[in-house]
Amino acid sequence: MPPPRKVDLLPEELKSWLQVALRERGFADYEALAEDLNFRLEEAGAELRIQKSALHSYGQEYKEFVKYQEEASAWASGWMQENGLEEEAKRHNVLFQMVTTLAFKVMQSQMTKGGDEIDPKELHFLGRMLKDVMASSGMREKLIADDRKAQAAKLDAAVDAGDIDADAAAKARKIMGFG
Repeated sequence: MPPPRKVDLLPEELKSWLQVALRERGFADYEALAEDLNFRLEEAGAELRIQKSALHSYGQEYKEFVKYQEEASAWASGWMQENGLEEEAKRHNVLFQMVTTLAFKVMQSQMTKGGDEIDPKELHFLGRMLKDVMASSGMREKLIADDRKAQAAKLDAAVDAGDIDADAAAKARKIMGFG
């Protein structure tokens, strides 16, 4: 088993700092970035030092990840704007499917590794992502319930205004599945 990359050994707060610094510097200036990171490591009392070539390799990987993340976000944002607010539950479903697809790709990449190659940090991340995906299904149910409540209010308003009678509203509720 090859040794872990030094970047993967960084404490979480320094890895987060590195990701922000990479984006701010436009994924360039790796020499200065290595100096800044190594200074921070020294201040933290860590013996770990990272060369610019290791940062460049990690930076290119992270740059690709950020690119895909931005593309997915732009697509989702455009799609949401095109479809209006009343389509909120459908939008949530599409976003849920996108995250589920990403989780599947991560799981698939882990499945091809041998037991000694699997990084526990990646498994922790995957577990957290799956937990978030499962938790978001509750949000979807709430969106659907809110939409049904709004539809029911419109039916009540139509009955109050005399546009339809109460029997028709009750039948409409039954047909739409919430009455």
